[in-house]
Amino acid sequence: MYPVLFKIGPLTIYSLGVLWALGALAAASIVRLELKRYRYDPELAGTVVAAAAIAGLSGARLLFVLEEWNDFIRAPFEFIFSGAGFSWYGGLLAGAAVAAWVFKRHKIRLARAADIAAPALALGYGIGRIGCFLAGDATWGKVSDVPWAMAFPNAVAGWADPLTGALYPPGIRVHPTQLYELIQSLFVFAILWTLRKRNYRPGTIFYLYLVFAGSMRFIVEFWRVNPIVGLNMTEYQWISLALVILGTGLLCYRWNKPGWINQALKNQ
Repeated sequence: MYPVLFKIGPLTIYSLGVLWALGALAAASIVRLELKRYRYDPELAGTVVAAAAIAGLSGARLLFVLEEWNDFIRAPFEFIFSGAGFSWYGGLLAGAAVAAWVFKRHKIRLARAADIAAPALALGYGIGRIGCFLAGDATWGKVSDVPWAMAFPNAVAGWADPLTGALYPPGIRVHPTQLYELIQSLFVFAILWTLRKRNYRPGTIFYLYLVFAGSMRFIVEFWRVNPIVGLNMTEYQWISLALVILGTGLLCYRWNKPGWINQALKNQ
């Protein structure tokens, strides 16, 4: 674990911030390549990713505050400026909304814009999870004795059970679910990157992203430490399930539209 990479005088460089920034740069590179492939202005990539990143961080923080409202009320300023605590789905929704607005201003169809952004989302998320792993920001999993289980004694969020706040005893190890999500994200990115050049209807790549990313997060939640909210599933599993259903429904709608089958057969 390396929550702090190095210091330059009073300036502290945190691994979490560096890897999130690298994730944003990687996402911008992917968006740039896709904009160029579709014959749009590639310089738009920086604007889209920067706007989405700012909105995404704000949305991720806001949803986390709402999820932890009681803790926020007890110490609002300490809670806000702690530097730890973000919700991916809050960031996804806020970032997607702002990115869609930027694309619309530049007269790019929403479905096409979503296809352009989907591989970038998968890759950027995976790289960001490396930062979560290095910092130990409480995205670790349940206590485990599997050979690859790890301890995060220097975690920026404190080496404690995320649900109870109780400090872990010495020697305790947990599932490194940040690495699980990294592997999942690279897998999703590889699939979307491979399929993107096929002549699918606009929106298809993004719908696939919803299905794959939602499925992956649903699975990893079985090893994550998050509260159960209903039917033995966590909040994030319910959100993930909703995204899978939405993506599947949109794909089925596309499939049943006239001309889809012929188009799909041509892609074989």
